[in-house]
Order: sequence, then structure tokens, then C-alpha cells
Amino acid sequence: MNSDEIRQSFLDFFENYGHKIVKSSSLMPDAPNLLFTNAGMNQFVPIFLGATKTQFQRAADTQKCIRAGGKHNDLDDVGFDTYHHTFFEMLGNWSFGDYFKREAIEMAWELLTTVWKMPKNRLYATVYAPNPDEPAEFDGESHEIWEKIFHGEGMDPKIHIIKGSKRDNFWMMGDTGPCGPCTEVHIDLTPSGDNGVSLVNTGSPWCIELWNLVFIEFNSNGDGTFSTLQSKHVDTGAGLERIVGILAKTKNFSDFSLLPSNYDSDLFSDTFAEIGRMCGRKYHGTVPQSRSNMSEDERTDFWFRAIADHVRTLTFAIGDGIFPSNEGRGYVLRRILRRAVMFGNLLKMPHGFFANLASVVIDKMGKVFPELVEQKAVIEKALQNEEQSFSRTIDRGVAIFHEICEESVDEISGNDAFLLYDTYGFPPDLTQLMAMERGISVDMVGFEDAMGRQRALGRATQKRSAIEVSDSAGDGTKFTGYAIDAVENVAATVVDIVSSGNRRFLMTDKTPFYAESGGQVGDRGTGTIGGKVFTIVDVQRDKNGRHLHEMVNFDEEIVGGEGVLLSVDKTVRLNTTRNHSATHLLDAALRKILGNHVKQAGSCVDDKRLRFDFNVLAPPTERELEDIESLVMEKILECIDSEIFEVPANDIPAGCVANFGEKYGDVVRVVKFGDFSMELCGGCHVGNTSEIACFKIVSCCAIASGIRRIEAISGWAAFDFFRTNCKIVDHQCKSFSCQSSEVTAKTESLLSRCRELEKSAKAARNATLQNMATKIAKSAKAIGDGLFRVEQKVDDVQQDELRPLAVNILSEIVDGVVILTAPNDQCYSIVACCSQSAISKGHRADDIVKSIAHFHGGSGGGRQDFAMGGYAIN
Repeated sequence: MNSDEIRQSFLDFFENYGHKIVKSSSLMPDAPNLLFTNAGMNQFVPIFLGATKTQFQRAADTQKCIRAGGKHNDLDDVGFDTYHHTFFEMLGNWSFGDYFKREAIEMAWELLTTVWKMPKNRLYATVYAPNPDEPAEFDGESHEIWEKIFHGEGMDPKIHIIKGSKRDNFWMMGDTGPCGPCTEVHIDLTPSGDNGVSLVNTGSPWCIELWNLVFIEFNSNGDGTFSTLQSKHVDTGAGLERIVGILAKTKNFSDFSLLPSNYDSDLFSDTFAEIGRMCGRKYHGTVPQSRSNMSEDERTDFWFRAIADHVRTLTFAIGDGIFPSNEGRGYVLRRILRRAVMFGNLLKMPHGFFANLASVVIDKMGKVFPELVEQKAVIEKALQNEEQSFSRTIDRGVAIFHEICEESVDEISGNDAFLLYDTYGFPPDLTQLMAMERGISVDMVGFEDAMGRQRALGRATQKRSAIEVSDSAGDGTKFTGYAIDAVENVAATVVDIVSSGNRRFLMTDKTPFYAESGGQVGDRGTGTIGGKVFTIVDVQRDKNGRHLHEMVNFDEEIVGGEGVLLSVDKTVRLNTTRNHSATHLLDAALRKILGNHVKQAGSCVDDKRLRFDFNVLAPPTERELEDIESLVMEKILECIDSEIFEVPANDIPAGCVANFGEKYGDVVRVVKFGDFSMELCGGCHVGNTSEIACFKIVSCCAIASGIRRIEAISGWAAFDFFRTNCKIVDHQCKSFSCQSSEVTAKTESLLSRCRELEKSAKAARNATLQNMATKIAKSAKAIGDGLFRVEQKVDDVQQDELRPLAVNILSEIVDGVVILTAPNDQCYSIVACCSQSAISKGHRADDIVKSIAHFHGGSGGGRQDFAMGGYAIN
């Protein structure tokens, strides 16, 4: 099973047991004392605390997590072993006052042994047994459940159940708040498979924790006492990377001869392949026996693992709107990125490699996390900027390192090592490696002292908050605006005004404004208070269901209890409504034409257009898209009335489709168009499909493996589209003096002629460059050892022509060095080529380019045989 199959089998398993499959929350946490979302339970904290009511009693998901900085920090271990990560997915299932220990343990056992077919005799369970000064009592209930399971499987519970103290088997949310004992499942991966008793919780890579089941049954009080909670909950977590790695490394439990690794799976194989392609090395899966004295292969594999992990972290973080910076979580991200870029430098990877690797991650993970695809351009641009900025920091850091080495005869001090680490992003192991090449050591004890002082300072400034259980949540805003004739001049009462930076938000007791949800954007319109009108540009809904109307052009003081008239922009709402209903028809048409395997993966509906992402086995053909478009138009012209009604969540009609990413309560809203379409939806819709008027698919493209995106328009936007394109065709007919049916053939003929001319021009240019290469080669000078050197400034040569020109010159002189410079767009471009013989005698293209570029205040780099750079023309 690959990672997608394992992830999906987990979700399918718990869905079959009545769990609501929920979307991963953002890596940006709600809690002020967290740097990143670091566990699956983070999004459910308000439920555990009683701060909000749950819409379901059972849930399961795969949660994006980052553990770097703060209490949970795995950064310094990543790369050195095969099981630490800064980013990972946490598979989890939860019960909110529903099932408890027996059901949780039995379901975990069933999934591990029946679905994933893990060898039962290799599994071990830990249960809580407190030391005298630790909270609560021995978890006899969990012990008894495990005892029954192991007895039933013919195994000795005395061997397979291990007792653990508070450190390993008692979970606390914080100094105060919900807490409880936990039971863990570990797997023995040693060749013999009978070493679990001695290896569980010892940090051995041969015995790994698979799953942690937390039973939240107590509340930790501020006075140090523990009280029993009225509602008991289950919170479990299993690392996807570990499970995928185990199945892959053991070949589905058929071979236990190799050291387990989270990295030897399809989650990392594509990234490793791209790293190898860019640096010319291969990943061998070796693990350092010593951090300070690694072999060449160990060092290479360490760098591969660290880079592959770190690019996932940065890609997902930026995808959730968390950017590298100099403060807080942004600073943590910047350190992670710089660590990876430094290792890439040591692997001689080209500039810009990190942003390129992000696209590999997005291709791999975009199907599960479509926000990566949506933010791809932002992610890549942010990484490009950071990497470019750090390239200057690297150079300064290396210069500082050389200065330190000149002053340090035998050892680099701990403070200097920490300076390189903290200011220039040099990990201590890198400083050790560079120092070792010079035959000097690093004072790691002094470094750890400096690091300890930094950590102590961080702990002293860390925000801490006491978590208390509350009994209620704020009331939501009453929405009154489904009917289009009830969205203007609605009298409401101001509840509150909240501010975020320069933005002001109005909260009212009721509103006709739809808040962004389910893919439909928030309404726009106006509000009037005391005769003064202000504009409402967007409406969002907070976690308690309160509508936040974003106000502009209104600086007057507003107090709670004032009256306000609210009016939605009807034109915008009508166009948005047409697009939303058209989206439902499109969804149904896709299933009808392409098959029921089509699943919605995201959508966005506003007054201008609709966007629909969907999973599909194969991309739709042009004919299929035409059929889909025609089917939607057919249903529009059939003038089907919409049926909109609410039903209990347990009575959802058969065949009803649930919207992507939506959370539903005890009562759900069904939107139906005859026998053609039926979906759960809280959005705004037309009363009859004829109101959509017109529909046109504008584009269909791939956004990730197995996911396509359709963009379409309806109503007036579709009419304008047809009118504009008719004008274009009419103009072409006049230009070609032909009928509309002949325009395509005429255009193809013209393009074909252009391509022939371009081909001829390119051939002529290549001949010119070859003649130029032959002429320049004649100026080569002998530099000894049978080598020749060509150094030439060339004019009238484009930047993309420099490399082939240099290669042609090198082939003319056979062995040696070629250096070319050319003025282009206010700067000089530099290229250098070295033959293998020249490289073996100490000549390196990357060193040559860097030397020339840096002398003129520029930059450059590349490989030993070829490098490029540039500097500004003064």
C-alpha cells in the first residue's frame, strides 16, 4: 500500500464506524501559545474545553503538523535518523462523549491487524501505571481490554503489555485543563521480532510507536488537583510517515532485515529523485553512526533527508499563509529554510533548487491538500525570494567562518559556533564538517551552553495561558437573506464592533448578508447608521457562527444596541446565486458524463465566475467537456424548480452529495434540482434553473495528480463571453476574407508558415554561432598540462545562447577552460566550461564564475563543469 492508499484506508475505516471525516485545520494555530498546529487535536480543543458545541460525536482526519520550535521541536534531529520530521501528517480519530476505551482500543487493533495486516505477535501495548508522586491511578480498564485481546490472539499479555509512567503514558493539554491516561501501540521491527519488551520507549529505531490513544477523563485544576470530567473523550494520533515507511521498508511485512525508515516510501521518493537529478548523487539510505564523523555516503543521505523534510515544511506552511520572517513562527521557518539551502549548497545544487523542489511536493500532496495547488505561485515566489536573500547570507557566513578559522589555531569556540548558527543559519554539524576539513575542532560544550542560554531566554518570554473548561459559547448571527426579495433595508441591531489592524467588522443580531462558506464568497453591500451610509466589502463567519461585516469608509463611533439598516447588493448576489446553482448542475453533469468516481475537491463561487476542482481517473476529452457543457445547458432550458429543505443529519436522502470541506450539524440543508442534482449546501440558489440563463466552460486544466479544475461562467458573464468571441471571429473573417467555418484552417496555415520561418532563422543562427565558436577557439592559449584556455567578451549574443556557444568552443579546443562574458540588459552575463581533464587538474567552472562575479559585485554558481553568473554594468 502506498501513502495515498494508507491514508484513505484509515479515513474509510473510521467513516464506516460512523466517524465524520473532517478537513485538516490550518498550520496557523488558534491557540496563542502554539507556534504551529502540532497535533490532530488542536482544532478540537474548544470542544474538549466545552467552549463550543460539537456538530458530531465521532470524527477522523489527517492533520497537517509542524514540530519545530517551542515545546515540541524535532528540528535538530531531522536528517540524522530515519524517523524524525519537522512536518508530518497525523492520522487521528476522536470521540466527544461517545465511545471510550474499549471501542477505541478494539478499533485500533482491527485497523492495524486486519486492514493493514500488521503481524500481531510484533505488536506491544503500553498502559498508564503512575509512580507514587504522579496523578490518577493505574489504568486497569485499558490493561484489562488489552489483556482480553492478547489472550484471544493466543499471546501472553505479560509480555505484550508494558506499564509506563506519566512521562510516556499520561497526556496533559497544558498546566491546567483536560488530561488523562494514554495507551500506545508499538511494533517490534527487529529481524527476530521478539525484542519488544526490552526496546519499547527506549528510542530504538527498531521498535517504533505506531499509535497513541489518549483517554481524556480528568481536568487538571490550578491548585494541582485532578477532577473527573462529566464528558469523557478519546483523542488518538498515528503518524502517517511512520506507517507508510514501515509497510514500504518491510515490503508489506515480508522482510525485516533492513533498518526501518520513514523516508523510504513514496512520500519522499519523488523529492529524492529530483534532488539526485539536480546534484548528480543518489540516496542510499545510510544512517550516521556519529554526527561528528560521517562518511561521504552518510553525509549525503543526511542532507537528502533534511532537504526533503524541510521543503515539505516550508511548502505547507506558506500554503497556509505562514511566511518566513524575523519573528516568532516566521523565524523558525526561516531557520529551517536556511538549513536546507545550506545543505543544498554543499551538494552543489543549482540556485533556485528549493523552490523547484516545492513543485514536487505540491504535485505529490496537492490531491490531498488542494490549498497547495491554489497557492503554488505564492509558495514558489516566497521560496525564491528567501533563497535568493540567503545566498548573500551564506557568502557572508562563509567569510566569517574563514576569519574565525584564521584566529583559531586548534578550536572554534562555542560562542563563535553559535554565532554562525544563530546569525548565519549554519547548523553546528555543518560548522564541525567545515572545521574538520581544516583539521580543527569545535567546542560543542560551549556551543550547547550558548544554545542553553538562548533556550532559557525563549522559555522566559514564551506566552503561557491557563486553560479552563467553560460551559457555553457565544450565540451566532441569525441569517435572514436566502430570499432575494428580503435582502434590502433589513433592520438589525448592532451587537459589537471588532477591529483587526486597520480593518473594522460589524456584528449584528441578524443579517441578510451571506457569510463566506461552502465555496460561496460573502455578500457585498451597504449599511446605514444614523442616516450615514457605509460600504460592506466582505462578510466572514467566526467559529461561533457570528457574521463579521467588514466596513469601509465609516469612522464614526458605533455602540452596541444601535439600529442599523443592512442592504445586500442584489446584482452581485443574483450573479453569485446563478454561478452557485450552475456549480451544482456542473457537479452532477461531471458524474453523469465521466462516472460516479468523480469527487469534488474544492470550489469557489462569486459574481464573476465559478471554479470547480474535482478528482477524476483520466482528464476529460474535448468531446466530453462539450457533452458536460451541453448537459448543463439542457437542464437550464428544462426550467427545473429548485427544492430546498432541511432534514436531520441521520435522515439525509440517498444519493445526496456532501460539499467539500463543509461541517454539518444535527440538521442539514438539502438543495435539489429535480432528479438531476441533490447536494447538502448552505448557500444561495436560484428558484428555477432558467434563471441561470446561460452557461459556458472557459477552461479545464490539471492542478495536481488526479485533480482537474474547471472554470466556468453563467448568466450575463456567459452572454458577454459569446458576444466578445463573435466579434473576434467576425474580425478574423474580414481579415482573411473568408467564412467563419474557414477561419481555423486559415489560421493554421498562417501559423505553419510562421513556424517554418522560425525554423529557418534558428538554423541560420546556429550556423552563425558555430562559426563564431570556431573563430574564438583559435584564440585559445596553452596553460600547461595539455590544457587550453579561452577567455572572451562576446557581443550580440543572447543570454540563452552563451551556454551552447561555450560548449561548442570547448569541443573545438578539446581539453581546457572556456570563459565567456556578454552584455545583456544592463548587466554582464558570465559562463564557464571546464573539461573533465581540466577539472581533475584543479580548474572548476563554479569557482571561476564566482570569482569573476564577486569581484564585480555580482553572484553566480553551478557545477564543476559548467557555471553561470552575472554582475551589473556600472
